[in-house]
Order: sequence, then structure tokens, then C-alpha cells
Amino acid sequence: MRFPAACLFDMDGVIVDSAVHHFEAWKRLADALSIPFTEKDNEALKGVSRVDSLEYILGLGHLVLDEATKVKLMDQKNAHYLRLIEGMRAKDILPGAKEFIEECKEAGVAVILGSSSRNAQMVLDNVGLAPLFDAVVDGNHITLSKPDPEVFVKGAQAMNVDPAQCVVFEDAASGVRAGKAGGFAVVGLGDEAVLGEADWVLPTMQGLTLERLCTALGWVD
Repeated sequence: MRFPAACLFDMDGVIVDSAVHHFEAWKRLADALSIPFTEKDNEALKGVSRVDSLEYILGLGHLVLDEATKVKLMDQKNAHYLRLIEGMRAKDILPGAKEFIEECKEAGVAVILGSSSRNAQMVLDNVGLAPLFDAVVDGNHITLSKPDPEVFVKGAQAMNVDPAQCVVFEDAASGVRAGKAGGFAVVGLGDEAVLGEADWVLPTMQGLTLERLCTALGWVD
């Protein structure tokens, strides 16, 4: 059985349950602008950069703002989000994520984070997962948002591994497209109707093993 050279993980909705905090922070901003913002709208922001997320919300309200105002709003949203995630701990790790990552480490499979979040390192530190990651590529290291594959390509480059020998784990359609565009095998975590472009879709990582992964992907010698 051929194990991956590396597994690359998105953060929000894949490793930790921080999506609820993003929703609360964006909704607070939207409410201040008198823009209706629902959980369904929040789904559209999965895997999307802070800048593009704000543009989406402004589009909902048909608002056009100058750049200085948009920067101020993004800073306000991020400040509120940071207050919310300060309390994140191991309890916020999603089912099966830590166990699978630990198995990867024990098997010599590189563990890489590929997230659009600029606060990824803080979250990993708070929940106690930071020591398990060989490389972290987040919103501070990229210029292009998913579905561009930049975040995953840079992650593979950081460990000098071939994307064709790696697996990306994503919960967003844009992230799945990013992984496929970069030449990676992709596992979707969530709704198959949304993540159907992935090579394999699971509800969560609970019960996932490297053997099960490789069998599903056909990586059996």
C-alpha cells in the first residue's frame, strides 16, 4: 500500500470547529451595516479570503465602499473573531482529526496546513495541535484565494513533495477545486452534494485511517 508523501489540511471545518466564530463575527459586521446575513450566506464564505468575504457581504447589501472603509471593517471583524477564538481548546478539534494526524506523523507522512485564515497559527496553538504540523501555509503567506491552488502548492513546496503524491482535506467546494487544480488527490469532508468534485467524500475524519484512505483512493500496490 502506497501512503501519501503528505496530507494537507484546511483548518476551519476540517480540523477545528471555528466556522461558528466566523459566522458570529461576520454577522455582527453585517448587522451593523443593516445587511441580512444568514448561515446559508456564511456557507458561501467557506475557504474564501477575508477580502472576498467582505465583498460578498457588501454585495448582499448592494453597498459600495471606499478601500479605507473596507480595511477598517475587516479589522473590526478580525478583532471580534480573535476575541472569540481566544477560548478555543482541544474540545474544539473535530472528530477524528487529531487521531488521523497522529497516525500520519507516526507513519512518516508529512502534515501540512493549507488555510486562507490569517489566524491559523493561533488556533493551532490554542487547541494544542501546532507541534504535529511540519509546515503551516496560511493567509499571511499567499496572495491568491481558493479556488486558486496557491496555498496547497506552497504547502507541498515547503516539504519538497510532489502534489501527485499528496492528499488535500477540504470542507469547501472552493477548496476542493483548489486541490484538484493543483494536481492533488482531494478528500471532501461534509456534504457530497456540495463536495462532489472530490475524489472521496466523508462526513468527518472520525474512524479514518491511512489504510482506509489509500484503499478509497486506489493507492494500493
